[in-house]
Amino acid sequence: MKKIFLLAFLPIFVFTTCKSPNVVNSTLQQDITTQHKNYDIRIMTYNVENLFDTKDDPEKEDGEFLPWGIKKWTYDRYLTKLKRIFKVISNISEWEYPGIIALTEIENGDVLEDLIHLTPLVESDYGIIHEESPDARGIDVAFLYRHSVFRPITHEKLPVTLSDDPHFKTRDILYIQGLINKNDTLHFFVTHFPSRLGGEAYSESKRVRAATVIRHKVDSILNINSMAKIIITGDFNDEPSNKSVEEALRGKSSLENARQGDLFNMMYEMHSKGYGTYKYQSQWNMLDQYIISPGLLDKTSNVYTNADGARIFQPDWLSVNDDAYPGLKPNRTYSGPNYIGGYSDHYPVYMDLYFKKDKKEEANKILGN
Repeated sequence: MKKIFLLAFLPIFVFTTCKSPNVVNSTLQQDITTQHKNYDIRIMTYNVENLFDTKDDPEKEDGEFLPWGIKKWTYDRYLTKLKRIFKVISNISEWEYPGIIALTEIENGDVLEDLIHLTPLVESDYGIIHEESPDARGIDVAFLYRHSVFRPITHEKLPVTLSDDPHFKTRDILYIQGLINKNDTLHFFVTHFPSRLGGEAYSESKRVRAATVIRHKVDSILNINSMAKIIITGDFNDEPSNKSVEEALRGKSSLENARQGDLFNMMYEMHSKGYGTYKYQSQWNMLDQYIISPGLLDKTSNVYTNADGARIFQPDWLSVNDDAYPGLKPNRTYSGPNYIGGYSDHYPVYMDLYFKKDKKEEANKILGN
């Protein structure tokens, strides 16, 4: 869907990306108006930093995100947040909306409906897949898809539990199976691993457990079809080299000398060069990732991607100067209890899918028919 109406809704802005050397350099993050122009579907992943509504849910610990809460989360601020997210969605994919959007840190299905119906996305064809999870604060993950791009077949939530802590609650993993390119099956996992509360080492076992839950489902898929097309994405609260991702999930930096069942982490190379999606003090962390099965790297199949087909989206307007540490940082909504009015404390990421073109179609193009 072409988005001609954007100028009436938002201030005019230029599609450029920041080339700050401590974030993403020009070889990895280029102007998306010239980068990967020939993709068929763009997939977006975004931790939107606490997209809460303003209604009190007695079943959730949402008190800080209420009009009378510590963050004074008013309806006007909520609407501004929705518009900010829309601006990101409408810019990350040139003049077409992303075919698929994975979101983390959303409170419920209502905020997803508002995102679509209270912004120009109302003119789009997005469907929503969401399940409530037992997270104490009530934050979930979600999957948005364009009906013209993706047709869901089934979905389920995969709970993450700890045998030694029956009271442990965290976000469920959302698994979706559907058809893309009319008849090609795609398996999609959206996750938000447990946080590093208490310290990285102390909390590591929780993220390893979440990775093990996904890995079990991945194994069941690959046992049926070793070339199944699988995408695992979201906020891992760990980096590509951490135990939960590289060992438990088996998301590797390369598939050379790979064991059967190994997966490929599309963000590993950027991580190894010091780039990231989330800034903690002076350090960039690559928390938002795409981990894919080898079947998606097979360019002879009908649907595929490139090993370097993922990027961090970081235009100028998503960043602000970091007053405490060198360089820039994401333009977030809150800094502690202080309202900043930005977008999110994470940068979004995207990856591109390509469809194999019919040889006859390609021949006709060459001949000018």
